[in-house]
Amino acid sequence: MGKNVYSLVLLDNVVDALDKLACERSISRSGLVNQILAEYLSCPTPENRIRDIFSCMEKISDGTEYFQSCEPRGNSAVCFRSPLHYRYHPAVHYTLELSCKSGPFLGELHAFFRTQNSDLLECSGEFFRFWDSLETKWIGSRFPEERVPCAAGAGRYIRRLCWPKSESDRTSERVAEAILAYLNEIDSALKTYFAGADGANSSVEQHYLTYLKNAIIL
Repeated sequence: MGKNVYSLVLLDNVVDALDKLACERSISRSGLVNQILAEYLSCPTPENRIRDIFSCMEKISDGTEYFQSCEPRGNSAVCFRSPLHYRYHPAVHYTLELSCKSGPFLGELHAFFRTQNSDLLECSGEFFRFWDSLETKWIGSRFPEERVPCAAGAGRYIRRLCWPKSESDRTSERVAEAILAYLNEIDSALKTYFAGADGANSSVEQHYLTYLKNAIIL
């Protein structure tokens, strides 16, 4: 969706009201005007698309045991928290940030631990690097340079999410389902890995292959 510069003649009190509301919503005046007009005229916008996806995610996950909590953070991001059965009872945090920009990328998923514990940081780094190698092995060919677009390190993992290739999978409902399925998969894999049982890597890989059979790749 392209954008252009247009001149509008508005009453001063209207501009004052716009600026007050824009400040409350943490967006620019022009962004708010665009949003109001788009809603009034029923025109699709990237911001509306993001809200639709988050709304669908909330409906799908309601009443399930995906994660312990789901909280909004601004207009384009949402945060999840998942407890981990490990020493010190840590939790892994996930932040999903969707993009308003046009292009192949839907947004980014961040997984991270809020800890200074060296053992936990080292173990999580090992898992995230293993997960990177696993995804690159099985779906890397679907991405540029045959690598999944991600960054893995101690206590932190960032994964860029792409729009589904099939147009029929790009509805808000299907995208929401795909995001939650991927979140559930990486979270389950992380917990299996941290359980420390023999053959954990193999178990994670087999579960991932099962997931791929019906997954919408992001």
